[in-house]
Amino acid sequence: MPAANGNSHAVLLLHGLSSSPLELRFLARLLSDEGFIVHTPTLSGYSAGSGHENMEHWIDAAVAEFDTLASRYRHVSVCGLSMGATLAAAVAHERPAARAMLLLSITLNYDGWAIPWYRFLLDYVYYTPLRSRYRYREREPYGLRNEALRLKIARAMQKNQISEVGPASISMPALHEASRLARSVRKKLKNISADCLLIHAIDDETSSPHNARFVAANVGASFMRTIWLDDSYHMITSDNEREAVARECALFLRESAAASDSSNNPTPVVSRALARRLRQLATVAEKA
Repeated sequence: MPAANGNSHAVLLLHGLSSSPLELRFLARLLSDEGFIVHTPTLSGYSAGSGHENMEHWIDAAVAEFDTLASRYRHVSVCGLSMGATLAAAVAHERPAARAMLLLSITLNYDGWAIPWYRFLLDYVYYTPLRSRYRYREREPYGLRNEALRLKIARAMQKNQISEVGPASISMPALHEASRLARSVRKKLKNISADCLLIHAIDDETSSPHNARFVAANVGASFMRTIWLDDSYHMITSDNEREAVARECALFLRESAAASDSSNNPTPVVSRALARRLRQLATVAEKA
């Protein structure tokens, strides 16, 4: 990581469950091009190939990454995709100094239209000997509305255990800890005050729009924006609207930092259109 400077804004990017930073490659590149310091770590016990740890360990590992950035940069925001968004919210709860949290396809419940009907039974299976043997296998549409990319991912899933949109399968212990994390975050939302951006696909096949609506209705943020996508599925950082997602993230981060800076500046920041309108009203008042 480069040395800090007085005006820097770092973004901690957290990928989905048992996956890798590849999911966030496009977003990371655009944010970097826009001047943000981007950090996409792998987390022990959470990322692909890093073993198994409980969700408390995930939070501790992510918070440690946040603290490292906070020691070097003026603003630090946290962004996550899927279960990574849920983990990002947990970090924002533990670190109220977080400038903003960007929650992309947040998953508080696996309730999308492609989730098998027996998904609820997996919580019970965890308490049987099957928990060390069962793995939930990803299947079409792999979070992608883009059919050409979906075919590419299907081939990658057959050859490898992981692709640019996530793992080929997820272990039972990982799913159990993810459910625990989601339950914990649902209870803590009202105490999270970081500026909040929600981006969610209306056709998300993994986590329905109810997930984003629940956050919007319960989070303690005073500055919040919700953006709905109509040409993507769950993996919005890779799908058809990935550029729009990345640009909205960059815009929100700039607005959040600007609002923070202006709070220490007695001069209000207004748009040119609003400034013109205020001048017109002042002129009318003088003539009255």
